[in-house]
Order: sequence, then structure tokens, then C-alpha cells
Amino acid sequence: MRSDLIYGALAHVTNRYQLCQLASKATRKLHMPNTRVQDTTNDVLIRFRYDSPSSASKEMPEASHIQQRRAA
Repeated sequence: MRSDLIYGALAHVTNRYQLCQLASKATRKLHMPNTRVQDTTNDVLIRFRYDSPSSASKEMPEASHIQQRRAA
């Protein structure tokens, strides 16, 4: 159930509002066409359960910066 995933993700993020914001941003970035958004959201919450999303969000801008440099 998704509530179990949310409570597991709250181990790393204590603020529920921040969890919702991080999960929505991650879902938008990780979502692939022809898949259900619900499945992507569940995958994001599973990742948040085992890894801290705050450390992952710090790494993401660097990765996008590298992609922009390659495309330019």
C-alpha cells in the first residue's frame, strides 16, 4: 500500500509537505511515457525509503549541468 511507502519515506524526511514536494519533482523527472504515473510515484517512494532524497536532490543539478554542456 502507498501509505506504507509514505511512512517508510518519512524516515529520511520528517516534514510531510517537503516529502510531497520532493516526490512530485522526482516523479516528473523519472516518469517515462507509456507507464502509469502511480507506478512511477511508488518507485520514487521506494527509493526515498532506502536513500535520503535530500542528498539525491543535491546531486541532480550537477547531472543536468553535464547534460546541458554535452548538448551545447
